Amino acid sequence: MDARDTELKKELDATLQARRELGEEYESALVDSFLEKVDQRIDGAVERRMRRHTAEQQMVAARGSRSPQPTDSWGDRFGFGIVSLVLAIPLSAIGGGVADLPGLLAAWAGIVGVNAFQAVRTNPGLFRGRDSRKSSQDSDWED
Repeated sequence: MDARDTELKKELDATLQARRELGEEYESALVDSFLEKVDQRIDGAVERRMRRHTAEQQMVAARGSRSPQPTDSWGDRFGFGIVSLVLAIPLSAIGGGVADLPGLLAAWAGIVGVNAFQAVRTNPGLFRGRDSRKSSQDSDWED
């Protein structure tokens, strides 16, 4: 990227030098020419990124897998749990204060639901039973 920046800086210096030599009457044409070069550079960068993105999508489709997800670290899960517990205190107070026990149960059902959704999102096979995992490993030859 530094070579491109150096090249662009040289182009700008040349445009400024030409402006000094030619005068103000050519300023708009020189600026337009320079901006055209910048636009071409931006278009090239966008095109390269789009090609790279398309190639990555084709590789994912060819492999038949999902696009790679960012890894979920222990710290992310721990932080989510802490935030969930901190928010549980005011939610419990509001739910219990407004609707007594049913409100408290509704607040905690929501908290459990959000945490269950997060757990399934980060670990898709979490709630699959042993039978479904075992059946995919069973042989067709056994009765």
